[in-house]
Amino acid sequence: MKTVVAAVIVASGGRVLAAQRAEPAALAGGWEFPGGKVDPGEGEAEALVRECREELGVEIAVGERVGGDWPLSEGYVLRVWLCSLASGTPEPREHLALRWLGPDEYYDVDWLGADLPIMKSVESLLLRD
Repeated sequence: MKTVVAAVIVASGGRVLAAQRAEPAALAGGWEFPGGKVDPGEGEAEALVRECREELGVEIAVGERVGGDWPLSEGYVLRVWLCSLASGTPEPREHLALRWLGPDEYYDVDWLGADLPIMKSVESLLLRD
């Protein structure tokens, strides 16, 4: 089983950062939480920090895990964490666009199939606070 990690970057007011996929063609235009594959010998939190640095140009602080293992395509599992910005301003280095979504905008984007249930779980977590 290969692991993919994703960061739900949360800012003031419960805003979350969504990223619009540029590729592959089958996923292009859909919205997701930033992240990527864990490299061999790399820890999951370490991979999450690296991916956000590469994809967004930011440093993050990794917080609470969201749910358990989220199934992806054959042989992949997604693990998700709530994160905060430690430094930098996100920029779309590998995505078509980035968008901060407030609580009343969480579903204004076309979430990818794997990310929609994550957004629902995140919404529950953020609303409990």
